[in-house]
Amino acid sequence: MTSLETDIIDNGKKLIKGTVVLRQKNLNVVGDAVPPSILDTSSVALKLISASKHDGSGKGKIGKQTFLEGKNSPFDVEFEWDRHSMGNPGAFYIENFLQHEFFLVSLTLEDDLHHETINFVCNSWIYNTEKYTTDRIFFANKAYLPSETPAPLVYYRQEELESLRGDGTGERKEWERIYDYDVYNDLGQPDKNDSLARPTLGGSNTLPYPRRGRTGRKPTLKDPEAESRSKFVYIPRDESLNPLKASHSVIKTLNLVSQNDTPRLRALVTLENDEQPEFNTFEDVLLLFNGEPPNDFPIPKVIQASYTAWMSDEEFSREMIAGVNPNVIKKLSEFPPKSKVDSQLYGDNTTTITKEHLEPYMDGINIEQVIQSNRLYILDHHDAIFPYLRKLNETGAKAYASRTILFLQDDGTLKPLAIELSKPHPQGDSFGPVSNVYFPASEGVEASIWLLAKAYVLVNDANYHQLVSHWLNTHATVEPFIIATNRHLSVVHPIHKLLLPHYRNTMNINANARNILINADGIVESTFLLGGYSMQLSADAYKDWNFTEQGLPNDLIKRGVAVEDPASPHGIRLLIEDYPYASDGLEIWAAIKLWVEEYVNFYYKSDAAIVQDIELQAFWKEVVEVGHGDLKSATWWFKMQTRTELIKACTILIWIASALHAAVNFGQYPYGGYIVSRPTKTRRFIPEKGSFEYDELANDYQKTYLRTITPKNDTLQNMATMEALSNHVSDEQYLGHRIEGNLWTSDSEPVEAYKKFGRKLIEIEEKLVQRNNDESLRNRYGPVKMPYTLLHPSSEEGMTFRGIPNSISI
Repeated sequence: MTSLETDIIDNGKKLIKGTVVLRQKNLNVVGDAVPPSILDTSSVALKLISASKHDGSGKGKIGKQTFLEGKNSPFDVEFEWDRHSMGNPGAFYIENFLQHEFFLVSLTLEDDLHHETINFVCNSWIYNTEKYTTDRIFFANKAYLPSETPAPLVYYRQEELESLRGDGTGERKEWERIYDYDVYNDLGQPDKNDSLARPTLGGSNTLPYPRRGRTGRKPTLKDPEAESRSKFVYIPRDESLNPLKASHSVIKTLNLVSQNDTPRLRALVTLENDEQPEFNTFEDVLLLFNGEPPNDFPIPKVIQASYTAWMSDEEFSREMIAGVNPNVIKKLSEFPPKSKVDSQLYGDNTTTITKEHLEPYMDGINIEQVIQSNRLYILDHHDAIFPYLRKLNETGAKAYASRTILFLQDDGTLKPLAIELSKPHPQGDSFGPVSNVYFPASEGVEASIWLLAKAYVLVNDANYHQLVSHWLNTHATVEPFIIATNRHLSVVHPIHKLLLPHYRNTMNINANARNILINADGIVESTFLLGGYSMQLSADAYKDWNFTEQGLPNDLIKRGVAVEDPASPHGIRLLIEDYPYASDGLEIWAAIKLWVEEYVNFYYKSDAAIVQDIELQAFWKEVVEVGHGDLKSATWWFKMQTRTELIKACTILIWIASALHAAVNFGQYPYGGYIVSRPTKTRRFIPEKGSFEYDELANDYQKTYLRTITPKNDTLQNMATMEALSNHVSDEQYLGHRIEGNLWTSDSEPVEAYKKFGRKLIEIEEKLVQRNNDESLRNRYGPVKMPYTLLHPSSEEGMTFRGIPNSISI
């Protein structure tokens, strides 16, 4: 950094010197030269604003305009500023007179005379000044509760928030920074084709949903309630990725994948159409990996040690607690399990699995004893899937709702006891489902039937994972918090500073998801079983969403897989002791909670300070009543009256954005890249004895299996998508690190507490490595020899099957 000083120059003017760091659009090196036109001394202007002297109206005094000096970033800048009359700088205005935008990183003022450095961390796009209705302002990195804001800065703090809220009208433009809400009414394209119309999600009791960012695009011609679509989807400008090339490439890749337009997909899809439209053997699928282009997909981790270990019952069960969807399995506390499906619409959906089905496989223990000893579990994809089956099975899919009953063995592993597959009654829904129960088998056609039964379970799990565990419970539910934070918590608010790294790029990836992943006929609808009903399933699940249950301890307790126990680490005792996701997650959860406690208690000295914080109260009120407004009547919402409530809310939010998303995202390709082991569609029912398909299964189970699951072209597109989503980009920010380094706040105690948090995460990672080396913990690596590392905090670039980014950035 250039040495800066305050001095008195010959003409008697007092100067304060500084440096400005900025980047040109799309350049990724801090020192890159900016366009020649910026060398014009009148291209970029700045004015300091006082935090301690007002102008007579109560607003901080504004200094004289000055301009950047130099040819490359960082640029020098000199301000005419008399401390005696102007006080201490606390903010600054910046104006861009160039025709193109640039990315403003920071302004640093250093007063050697007073031994003081003032840091302004900006990280914001600056467009031509004529684009803005109010001047662009940035504040020094000191955090203030609203009541503690220096009086000369109060007006500027409030004005900036008002400019970010906008007035709720008009179509948003690329350069704008306005945060506002809208429903999900932009997924369909009714003007293009009636079959591409999709219902609005949000704003109703039948299809409730979290709100997304408002774009203000025009309504469609056929449906005035639907928003028209465009390639450009507005997000507030600073929600776009910072100008590093690596991050943008992921979005570009997904766009190409959605059109089968990557070089690899173009070649493979052409081959499929011309030569082999289907896979015939598992070996055909394996030929896609690690060969010459285009057959150069990376080999998924699940088959790196063995091509067949995924077929074992132990691995099938293990992935329910250490796979990509590890937070759905529940303990059975009563038998038979009850269904919540509306019996008036869908008849009696009580399970057909009986005690007599299960007890022969339970090591001589009866059902009551097994339940009492916490050893009976269920992966239940019946109620979520069943209401959609009749529609799905009329469209070419052939699907079942499923219940899988599992037994916790003495060695700590789970084994499946039975799978129930249910489909609608041919005479009508009111007759209830037609169900069959399947049991483990290892020989003959029965083994092939059992493998197929597991495939239907895996398809349901893959769909529920993508639409609920992943998209809804992380991406969609976090976005309203981002919007409300920017509308009501000033950038100098301590809670804004706490949450900011956990919002990075989320609105951007969500907007792109609405355009290419979850839209009508997008990648998810095209390659997953639920097809055009995908997002409706997600909305159904949102009816039961509860923010307070998204934190890991409450989630585990709700699912019955853990109980409160003050004597256990973290106050939670796992009933499945070797539960990799839960045991690793509790370590991360506890570290986040401790960090948040220290931070909140530094700024809020009492519960009264929570109640009196007008920005915090406005933020929380809007999250509940608008952002998640369809659930505003729920009684479980925090009232936000105490420090404890604020600590819980922030811990849950940080957990969702970081560790939870990492757990359900970065294992997608490592577990699902081999479509045979985790299919996303089924196209045939289980063959009945005596049928041609049954004989085919007996003679060639691989061919029948492959004709039943995801077809080849969908497989290729799905693999390419999962590969892109499972990679860490080079500029990723991981838990325990901030893009601003130590300059995110000038308060030393929070900075030190955050460093301690980072050191704790390093300790945790070392502990998790040791766990994976413990061969007595069989669920940590399983038959596929795939140690559970998804919650290891650190990672390098690429597909590493580890690493917890701060935010939902992909």
